[in-house]
Amino acid sequence: MNAADKGQAREVARKWIDEAEGIKLEIERKMYGYYPKSKVEIKGFMAVHYDAILDIATLGRYSPFIEKAIEMMRIRPQDKILDLGTGTGRNACLMMKYLSKDGKLIGIDISQEMISQFQKKCAKFPNAKIVNARADQSLPFKEKFDKVFISFVLHGFPQNIREKVIKNVFEVLKNGGVFFILDYNEFDKDLMPFYLRILFKLIECPYAFDFIEKDWKKILAKSGYKDFQEHIFFDYIRLLKAKKITTI
Repeated sequence: MNAADKGQAREVARKWIDEAEGIKLEIERKMYGYYPKSKVEIKGFMAVHYDAILDIATLGRYSPFIEKAIEMMRIRPQDKILDLGTGTGRNACLMMKYLSKDGKLIGIDISQEMISQFQKKCAKFPNAKIVNARADQSLPFKEKFDKVFISFVLHGFPQNIREKVIKNVFEVLKNGGVFFILDYNEFDKDLMPFYLRILFKLIECPYAFDFIEKDWKKILAKSGYKDFQEHIFFDYIRLLKAKKITTI
């Protein structure tokens, strides 16, 4: 077999491997969701009882914490807000309290259980809607939003998917719009107290372990974001604010 034949054979083998990987991924997606190792795509019992489980797991600390984080977004009455991975609508309802009839909130989620709960919780807010869509795919909006909020979702994706989400958000924000990421701070898990380190390893997905090691301001800056601000909660959680500023 000459060099050209060997090269062609390798190319055919690569295509077979790619096709096999694609079939495997499609099977995993149908069985477990798009990212089998992730724990942010919640379905079934967990989705139906998510708020109660979260309150129990945090010993009642989640409500005052999320209220403070949303307060720090400085939502204006006329703002147009996109809530990615909106879940049950609990956070969305808190944001709606700051909006007037001129404001608007659109939630994005893929779980039918979550969508049903959002619709019930936010029923009294006619300007709050939810769309069944994925944050990692192109969103059906263009420069529509003053603020985009994502809470404890980004860490649950592989890095290349996180970067897709970041770029998608950039496209839907107005110039001067703000991206709020509420998620883990950057930290060394080996320096955590022993009991917290064990808890983190037990409850978190594999993707979270590289999320906490990355310089997210640098990553966001590469996608065009500027003017970063942050607030740290409980040492390990951060509300990171990044602004879209484009020049003509």
